[in-house]
Amino acid sequence: MCWSRALLTGWVLLLVQLQYLQAVPIGIDKTKVKETEKKPDEPPDTGLHYDRYLREVIDFLEKDQHFREKLHNTDMEDIKQGKLAQELDFVSHHVRTKLDELKRQEVNRLRTLIKAKHDLEGGNAVDHQALLKQFEHLNHMNPHTFEVEDLDRLIKSATNDLENFDKERHEEFKRYEMMKEHDRREHLKTLDEEQRKKEEEHYEEMKKKHADHPKVNHPGSQNQLKEVWEEADGLDPEDFDPKTFFNLHDTNGDGFFDEQELEALFTKELEKIYDPTNEEDDMVEMEEERLRMREHVMNEVDSNKDRLVSLDEFLVATKKKEFLEPDSWETLEQNQAYTDEEMREFEEHLAQQEQDLNQRTVDLQKQREELERQQEQLNAQKVELQQVRSGNRV
Repeated sequence: MCWSRALLTGWVLLLVQLQYLQAVPIGIDKTKVKETEKKPDEPPDTGLHYDRYLREVIDFLEKDQHFREKLHNTDMEDIKQGKLAQELDFVSHHVRTKLDELKRQEVNRLRTLIKAKHDLEGGNAVDHQALLKQFEHLNHMNPHTFEVEDLDRLIKSATNDLENFDKERHEEFKRYEMMKEHDRREHLKTLDEEQRKKEEEHYEEMKKKHADHPKVNHPGSQNQLKEVWEEADGLDPEDFDPKTFFNLHDTNGDGFFDEQELEALFTKELEKIYDPTNEEDDMVEMEEERLRMREHVMNEVDSNKDRLVSLDEFLVATKKKEFLEPDSWETLEQNQAYTDEEMREFEEHLAQQEQDLNQRTVDLQKQREELERQQEQLNAQKVELQQVRSGNRV
C-alpha cells in the first residue's frame, strides 16, 4: 500500500509517519492494516541538513499512542503555533528517553561538523556552545534532554526551511549558471584568436539550436494536460476529463498531487527542449525548468499553501481563465538566471578567493621555509653539542 505524502510535504513534516491514515478510505478501520499489504515507500529526502534527526524524532513520537492521536486530530495552524509541542509532556517514558538519546547524538554530530569546519579554516579553540546557536532546530542550552522547546523549535525550523526551499534553490542555480559562464570565459582566454572565434560561433549556434524547439505549453494549463492525456495516457483529447486525469496521475491514490507527482506531468514539455542523449543539453537546467514549472503550478493552484494539490483545488483551477486561455510560458533560455551586475560581482568574488588562496599558499610556504631553517639550526646545534661532548670525553 502506498501511503499518502499529503502531510509530509505540508507545513510540517511531523505528520510523515501518519500519512497512511489519510489514504485509507472512509469506512475502513484505520488502525488495522493487512499484513499482506506493502510497507509505505520511503518518503523523499527533505533536503534539510537535519533530515535524519527530523525523521527519527517523528518515528519515535509516532509510536506513542497519545501523541499519535493528538497529531491526527490537530490542524496545521495549531501545529505551527506550537500547541502540538505541548503534548510532549504526556508521551511515555520510553519515548522520552529515546528522544533524549537522539538529541545528544544530534548535538554531537553538530559539534563534530563545527570542529571539522574550524580545523579546515585553521581556527583556534572552538566555542561549541556559541557556534551551536546558529542551529535553530534544537535548544543548544540543554544538550542532554529533549524538551517541549526542542519539539517546538524542530516544527518551526522545518516549516520555515521548507518555505524557503525554492528561494534557496533559485540562488543555488544562479551560482551554477554563473560558474558555468565563468568557466566558459576562462576557457576562451586559453585559446588563440582563431580558436576563440570558432568557439564563440559554436556557442551561439548551440544557443540558437536549443531555442529552436516546439512551443512549450503553459504548465498546468488545459493544453499542457491534454497533451499528457493524449501522448502519455493514450486517450482521445476530445474525451479529456479533469477528474479522470487527476485520478490517473495521483499515482499513490491519496487524493492529492504532491510535488513529485506534479513534476512528472511536465516530462513531455521538457522533452521538447532537452534531449538527455545530447551531451550539449544541460540536465541541471532541465531539472531546474521542471522545478520552475512545479513551483508555478503550486503557486497558481495550491490555494491553502500546504504544498499539495487536492482534487477540489485542481477542479477549481480548471475553471479559471488561466487554465483555458493561458499566457505563453517563458523558458529558462528566455530568462537569464543572473544579471550582468551579479555576474561581475561573482567574478570579482572568485578573483578575491583566488587571491586569498594564493596569499595563503605564500604564507604557508614561508612558514615551511622558516620551520626548515629552524630545523637546520637545531641540527647544527645538535652536532655542535655532540662535538663538545666528544671533546670533553677525550
